Amino acid sequence: MLQNQQLIDFVVDKIEDMKGRDVQNLDVSQLSNVTDTMIICSGNSKRHVKSIADNVIREAKLSELEVIGIEGVDDSEWVLVDLGDVVLHIMQDSARDFYQLEKLWAPAVSESKAG
Repeated sequence: MLQNQQLIDFVVDKIEDMKGRDVQNLDVSQLSNVTDTMIICSGNSKRHVKSIADNVIREAKLSELEVIGIEGVDDSEWVLVDLGDVVLHIMQDSARDFYQLEKLWAPAVSESKAG
């Protein structure tokens, strides 16, 4: 099992493999009892969002990491991949602008952006 930072690095690496954009890490460990870190990134289209999600899921399974849940793959405007300590949100720009998760979790926004 990977430590939290190793899992974050793993997920960010798999996002970057598929050219995901605007990667943001949010430490929500003090705000949520569901996960420690949220990673948010953008994809250019439904197909791109789905491809990023598929890559993260495939590589996680190959690395014997548990994928707890996957939501939104059918629509692919916003796909959530739950890896336990890390929850990944892959969004098209329109969904990201509308939901503004970074503002919702503003106290958790880290100063440094990944990617």
